[in-house]
Amino acid sequence: MHNTLRLAALDRAARRAGLAPGLTLADARARVPDLAVLDHDPAADAAFLEEVADDCDRWTPLVALDTPDGVPDGLMLDITGCAHLFGGEAALRARLLAHLQHHGLEALAVIAGTPDAARALARSGKGGVVPPGGEAQAVAGLPVARLGIGTEIVTGLSRAGLKTIGDLAARPGTPLAARFGMELLTRLARTLGREDVRLVPRRPLPECIAERRFAEPIARTADIEATLALLVDDLALMLEARGAGGRVFEAGFFRTDGAVRRLRIETARPLRDGAALARLWRERIEALADPLDPGFGFDLVRLGVLRAEPLTPAQVSLDGRAVEEEEVAALIDRLSVRLGRERVLRFLQRDTHDPDRASALVPAGGAPAPSPAPTLPEVPARPLTLFDPPQPVEALAEVPDGPPLRFRWRRVVHEVARAEGPERLAPEWWRQPAAPTRDYYRVENREGRRFWLFRAGLYGREAAGLTGQPRWFLHGLFP
Repeated sequence: MHNTLRLAALDRAARRAGLAPGLTLADARARVPDLAVLDHDPAADAAFLEEVADDCDRWTPLVALDTPDGVPDGLMLDITGCAHLFGGEAALRARLLAHLQHHGLEALAVIAGTPDAARALARSGKGGVVPPGGEAQAVAGLPVARLGIGTEIVTGLSRAGLKTIGDLAARPGTPLAARFGMELLTRLARTLGREDVRLVPRRPLPECIAERRFAEPIARTADIEATLALLVDDLALMLEARGAGGRVFEAGFFRTDGAVRRLRIETARPLRDGAALARLWRERIEALADPLDPGFGFDLVRLGVLRAEPLTPAQVSLDGRAVEEEEVAALIDRLSVRLGRERVLRFLQRDTHDPDRASALVPAGGAPAPSPAPTLPEVPARPLTLFDPPQPVEALAEVPDGPPLRFRWRRVVHEVARAEGPERLAPEWWRQPAAPTRDYYRVENREGRRFWLFRAGLYGREAAGLTGQPRWFLHGLFP
C-alpha cells in the first residue's frame, strides 16, 4: 500500500476527466489510458514557488508562503497601503493574474480582509474581491474543512450537523470551545473577518524603499547605474527626514520574465550621502564576477534600506580627526564592496584576560567603531604580536614557582638578566576543556632582548603535559 503510486497534482484537463489528487496511478490509467505523468519533485516545486514569490515582491514587500499542511503550495500577499498604486484592489488583482498568465502560470486570487478568509475562498475555487466587512457572508457556504482544522474535528462537527462555516457561526461559541477547543473559535473568527492576524514576510522589511518602474525595460549598465543614482537621492531625502543613515542597502532588479536579481552593500558607518552611495553601487556592479544578466530587460528597479541607524550632522574638529575618520570609513566601504566584506577585516578587542582570545578579526564594515587607544606605558605589559600556538621552551628557575634564570629556545640558551612577574591568569571556568593556570613573566636576556614567557600549571596543585609537571612556553616577543 505504501509503495502505491498516486497522483499528487493535476492540470485542468485531468480534472475535467474526473481525476483527483490522491487517486492511484492504476485507477487513473484505467479511466484515462493515454494519461501523461511525471515524477513528483517537491523540492523543485518549493524552489519554483520561491521564484514566484520573489517576482511577487513587485506588488508588495509583504509576501509569505502559504503552508496550511506544512507544505508550501500558495502565496499570501499583504497589499495594505499598496492597492492605490495600481488603481485599486480589483485592478491590482487583474494585473497580477495577467502578469502570471503572461509567464505561463494559471492562478486563482482572492482579496479579503483577513488571510484566513482569502485562503478559505481561494482553496474552494472562488476568486474575486470581497468587499470590506463581507467576509462572513462570502465564506458562509464553505465546508468547515476550509477552516484548516483537523479531520477529527471536522468529523465531529459533521456528526453534530454543522457542515458549513455558516452553520458553525450561528452556534454559540462556549459549547463549541468546550467540545472542540479554543483553536476552532480562533480560526472561525479569523475566517469570518472578526479577528485579523499579520503575515510573517519571508524577507525582512526595509526601513524605507524607493523604486522606478519602466514602460520600456532597461538593459544597459549605464541606464541601471543612472537609475540607482536617482533612487539613492530619493533614499537620502527619506533618511535625512528621519535623522538616520543606512548601514545595509539592497537593490532588487525585476526582469520582464519574472526573474529577480538582488545586490547588497554594507557600510562601515551610517551613510546617506548620495554621491558616496552612487559610487559604491557603481563599484559593486563593476566587481561582479557574473553580470546582472538583464535578459529582455528590467521593468522595475527597487532600492531599500534594510538597516538604518541614527545619524546626526558631524562637526569637523580643529585637529582634522573627524575628516580622517570619514576618509578611513569611506575607504573601508569601497574595499568591502570591491573585495567582499569577509576580506576586509579589523581587530576587535574582547572583554577577556585570556591573551589567546583578547582580540578577534571581524569584518571592518560591520564592526563597531574602535574606541580611542589607551595611553600605553613606556614598557608595554604584553607584546603586540603573539605566537600561535605558544612555542615550548626549556627553562630553569631558582625556585619552583619563581621566574626563569635561563631558558633554551630554538637551540639557543638565553641567560635572564631581569625578570618581572608573575601575572597569574586563571582559566575561564565556563570554557571546556579547562586550561591550566598560567604564570606570565616579562624577561630580558643579557643581550637586551625581551620575551614574554609563561609557566603552565602549578607545582603540587596542577598537572600539565604528559609528564604531569608544569611546562614553560614562549608566547611573544617585545619590540
